[in-house]
Amino acid sequence: MLGEPPRRHRNPAAWRDLRDELGVILPGDYQEILDAYAPAKINGHLYLSHPANGRWNLGEWIRDTSEAWSQIDWDDVEAEGDPRISLGVSEFAFGAPDGLIPIASTDRRETIFYAPRGGFEGGVLFVESEGEFFEYSMTFSEWLYRWLIGEDVAGPNSSAFYPGPVTLQDLPMTPDERPETRYGPPRGM
Repeated sequence: MLGEPPRRHRNPAAWRDLRDELGVILPGDYQEILDAYAPAKINGHLYLSHPANGRWNLGEWIRDTSEAWSQIDWDDVEAEGDPRISLGVSEFAFGAPDGLIPIASTDRRETIFYAPRGGFEGGVLFVESEGEFFEYSMTFSEWLYRWLIGEDVAGPNSSAFYPGPVTLQDLPMTPDERPETRYGPPRGM
């Protein structure tokens, strides 16, 4: 659905460094998708960073996003769909193997998290949107496919379906760069 991958930043050492920093291996399908297409914006909403890119560095984004989420006093917040219950933990942890690791985001204020210790083999995805967490026991590639075909995989009424080919835009490497939009193959939708 995404078309021929440009594979601009494939770098196994960057993934090893990120693994060492996080203390967990991110899902293989997620790494493959990012190696093939990131950093990019997909269908005008979904942002994917890459660990081997300086400007859109996944490791830095995970650190910054985890820090921001960690600043919330979760004892004062009643989170709908509280992931602590599914994960069997009493404290929220962000950017850690026993908690939630942010892996992608949208411009619609949705954050996609990977939970390595989720009940589903290979982890669980949680999507946070407007103070609610939604659990999806599926791989990142399945989640992405369902998101692209317009299923509600970021909470109820969250679909962002666009008929026709998927649009991909490489994220700019300099403030002046205006990357062209690429398109995946026709989908017949």
